[in-house]
Amino acid sequence: MMTDKFTWLRRGISEIFPDRPDSTNPDENLLQRLANSDRPLRVKLGIDPTGADIHLGHSIPVRKLRAFQDAGHTAVLIIGDFTARIGDPTGKSEVRKQLTSEQVRENAKTYLEQVRPILDFDTPGRLEIRYNSEWLSKLDLANILELLATMTVGQMLAKEGFALRYQQENPIYIHEFLYPLMQGYDSVAVDADVELGGTDQKFNIAVGRDLQRHFGKKTQFGLLMPILLGTDGVQKMSKSLGNYVGLSEDPLSMYSKLEKIPDDQIEQYFELLTGLSLETLPENPRERQKLLALDIASQYHGREAALLAQQTAMKVVLEGDMSQTEAVPEFSLANVEFPAKLFYVVSASGLCKSSSEARKKIAGGAVRLDDDRISDQNLTFDSPADLDGKVLRVGKKNFVRLVKD
Repeated sequence: MMTDKFTWLRRGISEIFPDRPDSTNPDENLLQRLANSDRPLRVKLGIDPTGADIHLGHSIPVRKLRAFQDAGHTAVLIIGDFTARIGDPTGKSEVRKQLTSEQVRENAKTYLEQVRPILDFDTPGRLEIRYNSEWLSKLDLANILELLATMTVGQMLAKEGFALRYQQENPIYIHEFLYPLMQGYDSVAVDADVELGGTDQKFNIAVGRDLQRHFGKKTQFGLLMPILLGTDGVQKMSKSLGNYVGLSEDPLSMYSKLEKIPDDQIEQYFELLTGLSLETLPENPRERQKLLALDIASQYHGREAALLAQQTAMKVVLEGDMSQTEAVPEFSLANVEFPAKLFYVVSASGLCKSSSEARKKIAGGAVRLDDDRISDQNLTFDSPADLDGKVLRVGKKNFVRLVKD
């Protein structure tokens, strides 16, 4: 049974993955290792810098890594500068575009800056930052053949994404089979006791454990965390879907998005993204939203900046004060194809969940462009320049400033 001493461990965890396949009680086994180890545990989290930005969904395992640091253990943050050049095929219906080493290096710099507010970078012995090119670039063909010989094609095809692509006759390239083996080998290289990841990483974490056993190492546990739904409350948080909150966003953008989180998702956001007690949350849903937005904005920008963002958001929402439009969250029109109907822009911006909903909002008089109420559902704009700098609003609480690039 989980003791009070380790309640921090269980918060936000979907599953504790056992350190050996025949384990019947992985929770208790992990507690024993935590309690009885004569050294700090080495807790691994791998991040592939495949893009420039990290959003709140990515921050969940990073926050758990910080919890292990605070408990006295060693966080091993692996920057996948080698594996990023392949790209994790998990959840992908087609092969990822391969990145250059220069792109990976630039992305890695921004990743470290964005996780700095979360992790303890200062206490000696609490953080190791490793780049997996350190060991993966040194593997020769004999080493790679040994890795490949630890798994069958059938086992690889059991991986959810591969199974679906094979079923749909979408190409699977041989180098993609190497990804889980290389991520797993990271656990061998750093002697991981625990690996953190989303529930979609279960296969990769199991590969790491099995490779540790193959190489005669002590095997790791896996801590699996839920995949965060985006601000729309429907699909997982994703930059491509426009339903994300980026760690590098300005305080007002972050606050404004978070105070609109759907009621049925807000408790999960509190559990996964804050340290606040779930038993003492306000009963009023609106007060919950404001508390959530203020707490998370404070984590990344400080309390003073978060309070200023809250005050500015209240002016916009309650008073319709658009005098500070430079502080209103922005939506880039760069990926919108023009000529474009306004209802499509409303949908693409995330202010409505679909084009049909956007049409209904326009018909109901709920959509404004700057101070003008829009009633024409087929209003069309020829170029981004026609909308650049204008504030698009749906109702009182939902608004963005449109920018052409």
